[in-house]
Amino acid sequence: MVNSAPSQSSEGDCITLSRYVLHDLKSFSQPAQDLSALMNRIALAGKLISRRLSRAGILEGVLGFTGETNVQGESVKRMDVYANDIFISVFKESGLVCRLASEEMDQPYYIPENCPIGRYTLLMDPIDGSSNIDTNLNVGSIFSIRQQQGEQIDGEGNDLLQDGHQQIGAGYILYGASTMLVYSLGNGVHSFTLDPSLGEFILAEENVKIPESGSIYSLNEGNFWQWEDSIREYVRYVHRQDGYSARYGGALVGDFHRILQQGGVFLYPGTVNKPEGKLRLLYETVPLAFLVEQAGGKASTGTQRLMDVVPDRLHARAPLVIGSPRSVELVESFHQQSTSQSQQPAMADQ
Repeated sequence: MVNSAPSQSSEGDCITLSRYVLHDLKSFSQPAQDLSALMNRIALAGKLISRRLSRAGILEGVLGFTGETNVQGESVKRMDVYANDIFISVFKESGLVCRLASEEMDQPYYIPENCPIGRYTLLMDPIDGSSNIDTNLNVGSIFSIRQQQGEQIDGEGNDLLQDGHQQIGAGYILYGASTMLVYSLGNGVHSFTLDPSLGEFILAEENVKIPESGSIYSLNEGNFWQWEDSIREYVRYVHRQDGYSARYGGALVGDFHRILQQGGVFLYPGTVNKPEGKLRLLYETVPLAFLVEQAGGKASTGTQRLMDVVPDRLHARAPLVIGSPRSVELVESFHQQSTSQSQQPAMADQ
């Protein structure tokens, strides 16, 4: 028998997120119900953040900086703090997760009272692209779900220093013209749109597939002269080709969502001085790598499959090349060509 999604034939039969997750997992077991409840909590955090953002120009204390810096030494926006606190408050008494790890916190937030029951850790970037908030542009939240292994909970999160294959789910919430939640629990990628009148995320598209290739390339060309030669050569190449379009909005979630829907490639490469790049593995790039592979795409550092990278610390960074498989492979070919050329003199000397 072929499994089909719940019918959505009329406005009165909208498929909500909670209903779809159980269908997605094809189970009503306790673990499936826990994951459904966990996804509902993530959705609740998204609704609260979306409401706050929609009133950003009206409420005090929403826009601007706090005057503090986070663990990465970056200036903290007020919405960064608010969103981080929202995720903590939503999960603190849920019984679902024993830890929350965030790029805004030096160490994971440990919830010991949840640990006998909640065997999950939620990793998150509460607000990605917060520099866009003051100009009313797209921002997002990124999340990753990992299951606790073993009986002992490491409060410092050293057990989280594993590759992306240890994720059991990942996704993002995009706050734009509409608020969208896109997720995967390992059975394809599914997107939902928040209906404000219902207060529910409603199924928009199931089994999202990224195109094999695309004409969009998305990266900050203001960093051109800081990149390695291979990336500069790739950019020169697309400049010489007909049909390519540069699109870059400054928020990873928004830029990635466009690539997922329309095809192409998003790049945030390292620089000569900072080869590891800017984006965090556990909170930003690996969750999106999980998603894009579920959608038929690829994610790479330029030289290595991103899902295979093992971080050496909670806030480790890595270069990102993500999107349509052929578009990512094109970028990788410039890395391979550069490596081959750099090895030729050494080989000639032998």
